[in-house]
Amino acid sequence: MEIGAYSFGDTPRNDDGTHQATAGGIRNLFDAIVHADKQGLDYFGVGEHHTVSMPASSPGAMLAAASAATKNIILGSAASIISTDDPVRVFQQMATADAVSGGGRIEITAGRGSSVETFPLFGYELRDYDRLYSEKLELLLALNNAGGENVSWSGSVRPAIDNLAVVPRPVQGQLPVWIATGGSPASSARAGALGLPVSYGIIGGAPHRFAPLAELYRQSAAQAGHSGANIKVSVAALGLVARTKKEALERFYPGWHNLSVEMGRLRGWPAPDRGAYLAQADAPGAYYVGDPDEVARRIVDLHGHMGHMRHFLQSDIGGLPQEHFLESITLLAQEVKPRVDRLLARK
Repeated sequence: MEIGAYSFGDTPRNDDGTHQATAGGIRNLFDAIVHADKQGLDYFGVGEHHTVSMPASSPGAMLAAASAATKNIILGSAASIISTDDPVRVFQQMATADAVSGGGRIEITAGRGSSVETFPLFGYELRDYDRLYSEKLELLLALNNAGGENVSWSGSVRPAIDNLAVVPRPVQGQLPVWIATGGSPASSARAGALGLPVSYGIIGGAPHRFAPLAELYRQSAAQAGHSGANIKVSVAALGLVARTKKEALERFYPGWHNLSVEMGRLRGWPAPDRGAYLAQADAPGAYYVGDPDEVARRIVDLHGHMGHMRHFLQSDIGGLPQEHFLESITLLAQEVKPRVDRLLARK
């Protein structure tokens, strides 16, 4: 089981809750990735958001920088919002990061985007959501699967490409491409039919309810004739690890509250409820907030339902102090992962 972390960047906050400069969030994110590599974490994903609180708007740029400063950790977008980006540029940026890394450590996770701020920002219409994603995913895969530098493609969402060079090429010929989904059956079926790995973002409810989706994914892959190492599942979730459950709950709550208030304003959600937070932070809730023993047990329990091969946590939300994020990364790598491996070996 691979254990990891992911982040959209988290802008530090002043004591009164106001945001500091967004550049501080980017520097903290870079430092966290380097720290994760040194601690032996398996994976770090950089998501894409375009807000003051979550300013990691360019996963490719961050991963290129981080690939030069790390040695072993797998780095991926989590996710690249290809619906409103240009797949050619996404592919080129990630292939560049791959070249800087020496090859074999860069992945693309292609997402639709759970937030809609990218549509007005880049001049797209939300009503074209499905068509944009479908065609741009097709183009991304065509770029990745090209045998040489030249690519041809045509569609309705961007100008056609007629036998043009798209460089650089990945060191090993292709990059791993994952499909990101927040729980859509259609996305699970699409990933299986394409023979691509799938990454589930589970940010609420009981995680084991995603088990039927993972089964649908595997059935769709089998029906399409896909099998082997590329048919795999990962899970992204919210969570924080500390030495004690009490510490973890106290550290994670303020940021969770801040983010819930912000999302409530944007999406019309109700005011944050501490009782709901505590319920989600205990099994079978979706937040992996606790000490290393509890977090490891809960990851292994979900593995029994979903058979996933990677579990990674978003901790730095709503102004979480950087030292708590770094400690959580250390505990994930040095204490949660060995416990998960031992528990799985007993099965």
